[in-house]
Amino acid sequence: MTMTGVWLEELTWPEAKARFDANAVVVIPIGAASKAHGAHLPLKTDALTARALGQKLIERLPVVTAPVVGFGYYPAFTSFAGSQHLTADTFKAVLRELIASFTAHGVTRIALVNTGVSTEKPIDEIAAETGALALHMRLMGRSAEALVEHKEGGHADERETSVVLALDPRSVRMAELKPAADFKVSAATGDPTRASAFKGERLLAARIDDMVKALVEKWPDLR
Repeated sequence: MTMTGVWLEELTWPEAKARFDANAVVVIPIGAASKAHGAHLPLKTDALTARALGQKLIERLPVVTAPVVGFGYYPAFTSFAGSQHLTADTFKAVLRELIASFTAHGVTRIALVNTGVSTEKPIDEIAAETGALALHMRLMGRSAEALVEHKEGGHADERETSVVLALDPRSVRMAELKPAADFKVSAATGDPTRASAFKGERLLAARIDDMVKALVEKWPDLR
């Protein structure tokens, strides 16, 4: 019987063992559970996005998606209330031990799905060390870039705000939606006023298409 994708947390341990014994690809989504995203987006923005990417991957591929890693290396946000940050060494140690726990259970194929920017370098280092596949959201979904009116930005901007409008519109503080002028004050860059749920849906779809392509190129039996 062909297996479908599933969240690890929804399995029993014998079911997890069966998946691992069958050489399942394990996807580990990484996104801050609590990190500043301007005055208009919730602290959970990255974790919300990571969860959505994990869900969409299990809908497309027979992967096992692990719980979202909600802590990471985010040095630019330490001064903003509620933002949680690990040093690069601590973050790498967390990932190293998580991967080691999977390999101890027989997992040989692991993909790290990353929603951050400052996390890219430490994740790449861990991927090189462990053989995991690193997928950085920022580098995915270029086919949808034509929809983005204000290309500058990169944090709590048109792209990110569009994604949250698509996933959890009630969490966006519309009264605070304004162009970001000073990152040190706003914890945002770019112009989120141009965001829309339509753009967010298309950005997510394009990113998932690219992630699926990368996973299948790495492990063709996922088709």
